[in-house]
Amino acid sequence: MSYTNHTLLLKNQIQFLEVEQTIKGQELKEQFYILYESLKPLNILLRTLKDVTSSPNLIDNLLGTTIGLASGYLSKKIFIGTSGNLLRKLIGSALQFGVTDAVRQHPDSIKSVGQFILQHLFRKKETNSTTRAR
Repeated sequence: MSYTNHTLLLKNQIQFLEVEQTIKGQELKEQFYILYESLKPLNILLRTLKDVTSSPNLIDNLLGTTIGLASGYLSKKIFIGTSGNLLRKLIGSALQFGVTDAVRQHPDSIKSVGQFILQHLFRKKETNSTTRAR
C-alpha cells in the first residue's frame, strides 16, 4: 500500500470517529435532559403519588390502619369514661395502643369475625320475625 492509501484510510477513520462522537454527544445530552427532568421536585412528587396510588394493597392497608386507630381510640374512651384517674388514663392509653396494633396486624381475621357476628345477628332477627308471623 502506498502512502496516499494510508492517509486516505486515516482520514476516513477520523471522519467516522467524529460522526460517532457527535452521535454519542447528542445521546449524552438527551440522557442528561431526561435525568434533569426526572429530578425536578414536582416530577418526583408526581411519580411517587402514581406509585402509591397504583399499589394494590393501599386501600386495604389504609382501611386496616384507620379501623385500628378508631377501635383503639374507642376502646380507650370506653375504658376511661369520664374518670380523671391518672392510673386509669395510663392503662387506657396502653389499651389503645394494644388494640390498635392488634387490629392493624390482623385485619382479615377481625373482618371475618365481624362478618360472622353480623350474619349471626341478622339470621336470628329473620328467624324471630318469621316465627312471630306464624
